[in-house]
Amino acid sequence: MFYLFLVLKIPIALAAWIVWWAVRAEPDPSEDVPEDGGIGKRPHAPPKLPRAPRRGPHGDPLPAPPARVRRTRAKGRQLTP
Repeated sequence: MFYLFLVLKIPIALAAWIVWWAVRAEPDPSEDVPEDGGIGKRPHAPPKLPRAPRRGPHGDPLPAPPARVRRTRAKGRQLTP
């Protein structure tokens, strides 16, 4: 019971103290604050991938699927003894 009543309260008390300390901490004035508000814009945007072609202004139907091709069965070779 001692373990439950006292020892398990120590990590909870330490976590509460860390939160209290972090809330009360003042920001360091010597840190550089960027003019863009911290967004950090990249110098070059990644290239955009090409879009798929559109099918028409009025939503033409999808193109017909390609014709199906049947596979031919391969004939076995005769082994010569």
